[in-house]
Amino acid sequence: MHDLSHTGEITLTAAIRRYLDVSLFLLIFTGFGTLASTGKLDLLTVILVSAALLFRGYGLARRRQITLTERWTNLLTIACVGFYIADEFFISRSFLDSLVHLLLFVMLVRLFSAQSDRDHFFLAALSFGMVLAAAVLTIDSTFLFTLAGFVLVATGTFILMEMMHAANKAAVQGRDPNLPRVYRKLSFAIATLAPVLLVLIFAVGGVIFFILPRVSTGYFNAYASGNDLSTGFSDHVELGRIGQIQQSRSVVMHVRIPGDNGGRELKLRGITLNSFNGHIWSNTHDKIVLRRGPDGRFALRERGIDPMPLAGVPLHYTVTMEPFVNDVFFLLSNPLTLQGNYRQVSIDSSADVFDFDPDHPVTRYEADSILRGTASRSSNDDSSVYPAHISREYLQLPPTDPRIPALAQQITANGHTSYEKAAEIEGYLRSNFAYTLQLPSTTPADPIANFLFERRQGHCEYFASSMAVMLRTLGIPSRVVNGFAGGEFNDISSEYVIRASEAHSWVEAFIPGQGWTEFDPTPPSSLVPPQTNRFLLYMDAAASFWREWIVNYDIGHQLRLSQDASRGSRQIIARAQAWMKSHYDHLLGRARSMQDRVGRSTVVWGQRALILFVIALFIAAVPRVIAFIRKLRLTRRPERAPQVAATLWYERMLNFVARQGWEKAPAQTPTEFVSVIKDDQLRASVARFTEGYENARFGNSAEEASHLPELFEEVKSTRSA
Repeated sequence: MHDLSHTGEITLTAAIRRYLDVSLFLLIFTGFGTLASTGKLDLLTVILVSAALLFRGYGLARRRQITLTERWTNLLTIACVGFYIADEFFISRSFLDSLVHLLLFVMLVRLFSAQSDRDHFFLAALSFGMVLAAAVLTIDSTFLFTLAGFVLVATGTFILMEMMHAANKAAVQGRDPNLPRVYRKLSFAIATLAPVLLVLIFAVGGVIFFILPRVSTGYFNAYASGNDLSTGFSDHVELGRIGQIQQSRSVVMHVRIPGDNGGRELKLRGITLNSFNGHIWSNTHDKIVLRRGPDGRFALRERGIDPMPLAGVPLHYTVTMEPFVNDVFFLLSNPLTLQGNYRQVSIDSSADVFDFDPDHPVTRYEADSILRGTASRSSNDDSSVYPAHISREYLQLPPTDPRIPALAQQITANGHTSYEKAAEIEGYLRSNFAYTLQLPSTTPADPIANFLFERRQGHCEYFASSMAVMLRTLGIPSRVVNGFAGGEFNDISSEYVIRASEAHSWVEAFIPGQGWTEFDPTPPSSLVPPQTNRFLLYMDAAASFWREWIVNYDIGHQLRLSQDASRGSRQIIARAQAWMKSHYDHLLGRARSMQDRVGRSTVVWGQRALILFVIALFIAAVPRVIAFIRKLRLTRRPERAPQVAATLWYERMLNFVARQGWEKAPAQTPTEFVSVIKDDQLRASVARFTEGYENARFGNSAEEASHLPELFEEVKSTRSA
């Protein structure tokens, strides 16, 4: 390795190179940070690459340019290829992971050996590739900030790369006493220009993004992978899945209810489970495909799902899902309609709604539901009479521990109706069992019997399953519902924030005369949920905006924007017209009065305008006058500022000689220009003037500068002769 310490002499190329090294390092650091923040890189790779980048940054901070020799560069490049082969077949055993490791390690080798323009462009391309990969792998709102940082650094980097390329071509390495000041101006110019370009890029990009026609949506969501949430709300749910979901505090969805100010206890149904084999609950209902109606909505009550008529309070709400569950619509009880950017959806006999549009995963949708009041303890229902299809689907039981039906009979000994028996079981479980998220270390042979007679503690899934099984042993149809209950109201975004920890299971029992009635046997948790501070609420509101208007942005959002803009412009015009109409007479009187005054004082106004015009011309000419006076003083007394005066006298000499037919080319040095003059006498006098100019300009000699007027007169007299 070469350790190139900072020398005392600064050249323009060296100054640009120093800034380029720092800017290129920040570009790569930002690109890698964006990629690492997606969580898709393994921990060892993140640690190794981060350590190498920090070492590089330390060297740049100490102004020590640590560069690999060509021999080391070749050896490490060959080693990267060898590691890639080993990684492909023995370590990662994944083509994509091995390729990412190879590119990252080659990037580090190039970072410590970059010398040419080609190396700089290669590193810039790699950093852009990392940001592009991160854009595919994440849909989080933090990507906007990392992208802004990357574009900011990239703007300065490409400016410096172009300046470095031009400086190398010009090969200007001369030492200039004013270069430190130019060096500082260069840093200030780049620090100012880059943010301005960033704002312009994002402004133009934002206009293109919001105006460009959209024919589909869900591109980013297509890359969201499933997890416990997917398995917890599928057609086959293993007992204990909901408890695993509840241990996470990640945000699952946002629910907006127009005009709502918080205080509701939301309960959103996801999947209804009717068949139980002792370990796994299943949904065996057939799904019926629904198509969009003329009004753009899907009607969910046209199939006779619930035999009981609906009576209650209608509620309209909007749900925005995080990319976790891809085919389940979470809805409040008794859903009526569904609206969203989906070509077709399906529904089963228990009112579960599923997405049947592979091009549009579940992201944002609107729905209407009927919220019914509390069920009554009716004593007139006949608990033994149920519709045939209800008895057929919701009384199935696996081989059951004989203690379970005996316990159910004991609990409901005083109950006379189906509702009373269900309420007795609900109260018994809530009062005599404890809530915990600690799952059994081993799965018992009979989880329900183990919960009821041994552990006597568990999470909501065990409570709901136990109640459903006991109801079925009594001949009361029942089913388990998995969904979400609770939610924290964010008063900043006016939305309910639903987290994974609020996943919940409850029971629905069929009560004659009332239909499917909800029961929740789970006791309140003794765990106090952590309070969300105001900063996190602001962050959640920003993330919600990102989700709706960036990730889920589609033709529907464009129509909303255009309608809002049109409505707003019409309102502005209407208010302006109303104001003009109400003030018309007053404005007309003011205009006539002004016209009379102007007519009577035309000469006065003309004089004032002329005076103002002269004053404006004088103010505009002041800088030029000052510059002319300063030049005149310097040409008369050049010893006061030898360098500036030398430049002025040299320009005057060049203008004079050009009029005589000898014009200096921009690429010629002063000495080269002297050699092209064919007139011997003129060439000799110009050579003497040039020597004095260079001594004054670059040597800062006051004595030489004082002789420049005499030398100029000599040039003039020589040509005149």
